[in-house]
Amino acid sequence: MSKKQPTRGQTLAKAIIGEYKPKTVEDMQNALKDVFGPMFEAMLNGEMENHLGYDNNERSEKATDNRRNGYLHKTIKTSAGEVPIDVPRDRDGSFEPQVVQKRQKDVSSIEGKVLAMYARGMSQRDISATIDDIYGFKLSAGQISNITDCVLDELNEWQNRPLKAFYPFIFVDCIYVSMRTEKGVSDQPVYVVLGYDLKGEKDVLGLWMGDTESKHRWMQVFDEIKSRGVQDIGFISMDGVSGLEDGAKSIFKNVVVQRCIVHLVRNSLKYVPSKDYKAFTAQLKKIYGAINLKAAQAEFERFCDDWSKYPGAVRVWKTNFRHIEQLFNYGSDVRRVMYTTNAIESVNSSFRKVTKKGAFSSETAVFKVFYLRIKELYQKWQGHAIRNWAMVMNQLIIDERIGAMVQKYQASI
Repeated sequence: MSKKQPTRGQTLAKAIIGEYKPKTVEDMQNALKDVFGPMFEAMLNGEMENHLGYDNNERSEKATDNRRNGYLHKTIKTSAGEVPIDVPRDRDGSFEPQVVQKRQKDVSSIEGKVLAMYARGMSQRDISATIDDIYGFKLSAGQISNITDCVLDELNEWQNRPLKAFYPFIFVDCIYVSMRTEKGVSDQPVYVVLGYDLKGEKDVLGLWMGDTESKHRWMQVFDEIKSRGVQDIGFISMDGVSGLEDGAKSIFKNVVVQRCIVHLVRNSLKYVPSKDYKAFTAQLKKIYGAINLKAAQAEFERFCDDWSKYPGAVRVWKTNFRHIEQLFNYGSDVRRVMYTTNAIESVNSSFRKVTKKGAFSSETAVFKVFYLRIKELYQKWQGHAIRNWAMVMNQLIIDERIGAMVQKYQASI
């Protein structure tokens, strides 16, 4: 049996180990630094020879008016730490190196790593410490801020981008963040709007901040959505935020606003002792999980009688029973999409992972870190449509109001 030949990588590794005899990971990193420098310099010299048209050993008569003009010493940041290199120069300054470009001091893609850490909620101090531990050099708070600020133009473009003409489903929720103000630290709401398009794909339509929830504020939000291209919305699912329904219908007159059933369950449980939670929620499920409206109404009457000892809990459902009734205007697959805001609560749960770093200094700081988080969500969502979306679309088409919208806008897909 023939002996297996070592790979080039194995041969190189053996040579490095034989030369440097590393005993620790730090020794190995130092060895790699020594190797990286000559490698970069060899590649830069090759670029210079190609630029001049002759190599360093050929006679000067082959040279043009331009020729080598010594070296520029610089230190670059690599994945193994800082490495000193000598970059060749030419006489007329026309040489444009590519492997390490002019004014480039970082070849470790550290910007992407900083953005990824920032998007995961790490503080500037923690980012700086992590970069120092792994790569062997420090980044100041100012440098980290400059790196993360590079997304501001992209963020502004995203916030003002054109939206699709029709979203069958939109979900609205609010998350509170700590903000530093002249009066001290206070909690400020961030309004998040998530949409499902005709392909069943998710998109965060925008982020807004405001001191109070009101019809006027929500009119502004939906007016902005409309100005960015949205012509129609099928359903808006929300948790009962003040002024949203009136604000939405003032801009999109045909929209159906649906209260989140999960939030109604939570609100009613405030009036129920914990020992009765299981039985109480089981009977509620018979109402919104009924096969048709008549069965739901019968279950609701039974529910009101059985739980009359908790009038506060029953009142929550009597006040909002119209939101239960309207569910049964649509097929079961549509109901499963529209009756809960779990989809957007999942988005906000992702945001909460990056709001633990402390109080934010400005609205821009909030939107910056949220946008980086949204970019990660987009990667996760890519290629994944909503479950049973084909059945959802079939049931939407049957409805006279939504069906007309679907047919109108499907032609533009």
